[in-house]
Amino acid sequence: MEFKDLIRARRSIREFDHKAVPMDVLRLIVADSTMAPNARNAQPWAFSIVANRDLIRRLSDESKKNILWDMDENPSSPYKTYRAILEDAGFNVFYNAPCVVFISGSKAVRSIFVDCALAGAYFMLSAADRGLGTCWVDLGSAIRDKGLRGELGLPDDHVIVAAIAVGYPASVPAPPPRSDPRILRVVE
Repeated sequence: MEFKDLIRARRSIREFDHKAVPMDVLRLIVADSTMAPNARNAQPWAFSIVANRDLIRRLSDESKKNILWDMDENPSSPYKTYRAILEDAGFNVFYNAPCVVFISGSKAVRSIFVDCALAGAYFMLSAADRGLGTCWVDLGSAIRDKGLRGELGLPDDHVIVAAIAVGYPASVPAPPPRSDPRILRVVE
């Protein structure tokens, strides 16, 4: 697929087939994502691949619990519109995907959020090129429990930048409308 077609074909998938994603395919996608640009070529990202449905459910429950707690502590939380679904015990923030990949890095790296976000974008494009669907799940990055962080292999100084659900799409939504680019100024 040509790049211009790939960026238009990639969608945020929220309905996944139950078919497992082969680990060798996931490793190729992760390898592709490390080709992303990053500050000083430091390549500060790290990846945790979770293909265990029980662990994915526990990670979802942990994120929901922590975001609800944050909302109670901060009434102006941007997540307040999600309260009803986060309180629903049956809701899985990862949309019941067969796999979730967490991209993390050290909080000490000044550019960690940008570097890992670029790796996440490359991850999603590589997955789409292989016929897989992804969804960047911001609600899935609030993992604070030391035991769960340990299961992900996260060092204490790591922050989760991207939690990406990945799997074979059960359905692919139509592309949402996009606004025209907002160009503040062109200086020639």
